[in-house]
Amino acid sequence: MGGGWIMLDSWGSEKSVLDVDKHAIMQRFHIHARDLRVLDPLLSYPSTILARDNAILLNLEHIKAIITAQEVLLRDPLDDNIIPVVEELRRRLPSLNITPQDHGEEKESSVQNDGEAGGDTTEPPFEFRALEVALQAICSFLAARTNELEISAYPALDELTSKISIHNLDKVRKLKSGMTSLTARVQKVRDELEQLLDEENDLADLYLSRKLSRASLLSGSVGASLYISSPHISSKISRASRASMESIQGDETNVEELEMLLEAYFMQIDGTLNKLTMVREYIDDTEDYINIQLELFLSLGTLCFAVYSLVAGIFGMNIKYTWNDDHGYIFKWVVILSGIGSAVLFLLVISYARFKGVLSDLELYQPAEDIKMNKIQ
Repeated sequence: MGGGWIMLDSWGSEKSVLDVDKHAIMQRFHIHARDLRVLDPLLSYPSTILARDNAILLNLEHIKAIITAQEVLLRDPLDDNIIPVVEELRRRLPSLNITPQDHGEEKESSVQNDGEAGGDTTEPPFEFRALEVALQAICSFLAARTNELEISAYPALDELTSKISIHNLDKVRKLKSGMTSLTARVQKVRDELEQLLDEENDLADLYLSRKLSRASLLSGSVGASLYISSPHISSKISRASRASMESIQGDETNVEELEMLLEAYFMQIDGTLNKLTMVREYIDDTEDYINIQLELFLSLGTLCFAVYSLVAGIFGMNIKYTWNDDHGYIFKWVVILSGIGSAVLFLLVISYARFKGVLSDLELYQPAEDIKMNKIQ
């Protein structure tokens, strides 16, 4: 899996990487090939947030990233939709408690600080800051697409209700197709967030800093016990290690911070979905209105044609009439005049219905100007 990537760490520095081999990514982040396929744009995977031991795999529309406890690998950094995400990551990822002079020291002690501070820190872990940037970007992107659809949909639907034409029908058809596609994309992001919120174990797996802190604490306590010969000092370190481990284990079930983060963006994406639902309902109401208009138009035409058929049927019956003797030409004129009368009646009824606002203008052909515009588009 090749392609352009950009890497950003927790201190705001970045390193551009081009055409990274998938095996190098697998080795660096300790992920499987099947998980890496989620980030392949050629396979068109739906929006997914996967938690693994050392990384979070993020596939949200055009945002495809690998997030660890200390760095982010983002795909296609030169894409127009990704450039704002990269800029926001540069701004949000650096810790507020770290100065440039502390860069080297922080790289060694960040794991212990995260584990000891636990839920007492006011600043969220690195992986949550990166995840929030991605969620904010995708929610804003989908909300913008929804607003664009609303701006174009409502005037087009109102125009269709006032004038039923092939051009207006085709415009609404394209809008409905785009709305269906956008709704499916928004629904998938919403379902993914809802699924994460329903599973506390999945939420706990997203705490990469916590898992890294536990692993670092375990390795540190084991190393200290090997190098310290004094039983007294060793017992103190052992008690401190056990206390830290109990603190970390107690925090493993605490997912309130991440839950609040995901709930905020779940409400935002749910609001976007509600807007699309309202547009869909408006389209359905417009379709029902158009169907009623067409049924009324056909019913009026059928009524007027029935009058014509009635007259023609009466004079066409095989019954002897005294006034019909030697006057066969009368039948022809009766048929012609009844046809003209039925057509005039139909036009009068339609005109009256339009005057009262019962019927809209109906245009069953496409003007040449509209055909030229469709070819240009």
